[in-house]
Amino acid sequence: MSAYSNGYAQSPLFNSDSSAAATIFLDFDGHYVAGTSWNWNGPISAAPAGLDAAGIKEVFNRVAEDYRPFLINVTTDSTRYLKAPLNQRVRVIVTSSSEWYGRAGGVAFIGSFTWGDETPCWIFSTLLQNKPKYVAEACSHEAGHTLGLQHQSVYDQNGIKTAEYNAGGGEGEIGWAPIMGVGYYQNLTTWHVGPSSAGCGVIQNDLNVITSQSNGIQLRDDDHGNSPLVATPIKMQGVSFQVNGQISKALDVDAFKLVLDRPNAVRLSAVPNNVGIGNLGADIDLKIFILNNRFDTIGTYNPSNLLDAVIDTTLKQGTYYLAITATGNAYHSDYGSLGDYALTGSVQSLLPIHEFVLKAADDKGVRTLTWNYTSDEKVRSLNIENSTDGKSFQSVSLVASDMKNLTLRSTDSRAYYRIKAVTSLTDQTYYSNIVHIDGKSTSLKAKALNTLVKGSLRVTSSGSYAYQLLDAKGASISAGTLTAGINTIDASRSSRGLLLLRITDGAESWTEKLIKE
Repeated sequence: MSAYSNGYAQSPLFNSDSSAAATIFLDFDGHYVAGTSWNWNGPISAAPAGLDAAGIKEVFNRVAEDYRPFLINVTTDSTRYLKAPLNQRVRVIVTSSSEWYGRAGGVAFIGSFTWGDETPCWIFSTLLQNKPKYVAEACSHEAGHTLGLQHQSVYDQNGIKTAEYNAGGGEGEIGWAPIMGVGYYQNLTTWHVGPSSAGCGVIQNDLNVITSQSNGIQLRDDDHGNSPLVATPIKMQGVSFQVNGQISKALDVDAFKLVLDRPNAVRLSAVPNNVGIGNLGADIDLKIFILNNRFDTIGTYNPSNLLDAVIDTTLKQGTYYLAITATGNAYHSDYGSLGDYALTGSVQSLLPIHEFVLKAADDKGVRTLTWNYTSDEKVRSLNIENSTDGKSFQSVSLVASDMKNLTLRSTDSRAYYRIKAVTSLTDQTYYSNIVHIDGKSTSLKAKALNTLVKGSLRVTSSGSYAYQLLDAKGASISAGTLTAGINTIDASRSSRGLLLLRITDGAESWTEKLIKE
């Protein structure tokens, strides 16, 4: 029982894997220690850590991710620790009491995880400035010692030790250091294979030591198939999906199957488990491959300065496979790049008909309509429609889908025309822009030049017209006035998916559907 259990709030209870027998207990509540190898000067009454609930949660999440590849339960629950086998558990005491030992971030006896005599290891939170990042690195490091690990050290070309603790290298999101080196100052910390503090020729393979027969700990089983033949099918929820995975072994690949029934704008992101912006606390650098139905790689995504990977592309109808794997970067190999991740995605249908432009000319009542469009589906019908007020339209003529022009005779002094197209596969209706004939000249009002939008939208206009750019729910993104010529509308602040461009000239208005990639 904690000597301080009645005077301090208990830590929140977390478990990384309640089914695992091997247990690392993070004890933040203070503890009375007697009868161990630490008690050369008598019992130790260790005070609580001094971290708040949010800090404890961050420490737990960071340490749990470090030990995620193994069948180990990282816990803050003392009852889980007490139920664990005596020779497969360690109490990691995170405490503000360091006077009994001296100045150090933490301390442990190597191999004590299997001793079975309640020998803890220690983390001195006050000396680590009570920073969750520092405390977590020390917890993983000292627990590693109890599992039999030495320090990862640095030697020069003559075999002389230049640093007891390997500090890694790099900076930012991909800056790296070994867990058994000094990881306080780098974002990415992983298990490592390299010369240990025992000597330049003593190469320590961290994963092999932790999973040695003496510890009785194994790596986790594979959670997803390693090839397209055994890929996990992706199940859509509306237009989006999320699946979770884990890379727990060297050369592990998680394969997923994505089936598209039409051309789509596809956005995917594989994000490592983390505790904050910039993938804080992540242990894995991710790479994504896209394969076609013949298992040929058609795309590889691995940003050199990020730990996550994002795909933003368009794919035709068909079957595709996504392969997720771990990688190294400029500062470390892929050896210890292991951990959990989330694969999320959205699939937005492309507009089957786009760049649908109608023009008109009038010569003494002989009116020539010309049009052009790009279609990703077969068009079933084209219907020429006209109106006297630009609002209420009626059919003038049904024409073949391969026609590109039509000549009409009309005595109307004012007339508006548009074309309605219906697709064969999805039975969707699309309209061209509206053209206005006043008996004297042709006026092509305004039309979006790109219906697939990235950062901006280009609109051609024959005059001055008001516009609004709206999202799918009708909320305004931007508004303004078009001028004659080519106009550019900023759409960078809009979310991906359907956009609506509404244009008005006072007497009439019309709306175009767009897709933000």
